[in-house]
Amino acid sequence: MKLQVLVRLSLVLTFIVIMLGAYTRLADAGLGCPDWPGCYGHFAVPTDGKDILRANILFPGLEVEADKAWLEMIHRYFAGTLGLLVFVIAFVAAWQKKVPLTFSIGLCSLIVFQALLGMWTVTLKLMPIVVMGHLLGGFALLSALFILYWKVTDRRLSTGYQSFSPILPVLAMISFVFVIGQIMLGGWTSSNYAALMCTGLPICEGDWVNNLDVVNAFTLVHSGYDNYEFGVLDYEARMTIHVAHRIGAIVTAIVVIALAVKCLRQKDELLSKVGWYLLIVLALQILLGVSNVVFALPLAVAVAHNIGAALLLVTVLYANYLMWQPVSVMELNKESVQ
Repeated sequence: MKLQVLVRLSLVLTFIVIMLGAYTRLADAGLGCPDWPGCYGHFAVPTDGKDILRANILFPGLEVEADKAWLEMIHRYFAGTLGLLVFVIAFVAAWQKKVPLTFSIGLCSLIVFQALLGMWTVTLKLMPIVVMGHLLGGFALLSALFILYWKVTDRRLSTGYQSFSPILPVLAMISFVFVIGQIMLGGWTSSNYAALMCTGLPICEGDWVNNLDVVNAFTLVHSGYDNYEFGVLDYEARMTIHVAHRIGAIVTAIVVIALAVKCLRQKDELLSKVGWYLLIVLALQILLGVSNVVFALPLAVAVAHNIGAALLLVTVLYANYLMWQPVSVMELNKESVQ
């Protein structure tokens, strides 16, 4: 099987795993299985009476909830399949010299670290910093696989470096940093169960300015808790996290719009397309974010908001990738002929 096909399959699986991870987290099924990698001592959700009795003995006080347990295990099955596929892709890519060996090693290392984060998510009972790290790891894997796909398919600008303004790569890099920061704020909001702390628009209702608690809101580890499910912070801290996410969204949107407009003004057709992609994905993401507030975080909309963040990250990354790729040999030959 061609490397290109394998990478495409991995991209589809990665989106599925990100979607399942978001669905599992938002459906409060992150501890559906209290152990790892199995579930109540099994590699499938226990359904037989004897297995359930054994599970109750092994995990006293933790009732088997089959619907939540299955959500968690399905997520793990897909994640495990993706991990094995990425190992194969990393080996094939290095063997065919499509990427440097360090890239393949980094890809494998990322998979191993993601597995560890998945384990710690359960064993540390949904500690926010771990949950957010697991989300970021999934987005990092998606980004790395897209970079590999673009390398395999030789995605380049048709006119090389001369086709865009010198300020554009700087703006693209700034946009990338802001999008990553906004994703981190989104992950921190979700992992601290702060998504419903503000019901007004555009920032928050009431006297939110005088109720900010920045210190507690952004203390990375709050020790002394056996379980972080449903959050451990008070209202002021959670509201602060939510407000930071809202303000971050506004600033990020302005930066990405600036990048999109700049791309649309370039001569290169591919960069113009990227500009339209940015505007479309950003508009959808803003609409989903507003819908989360107006309709009190519907599960389907909240999951779509996670996918939207992934698409926005990939689109901004694509803009950056294109600007740092040299013009192809074919295009250089065309220029020399002319």
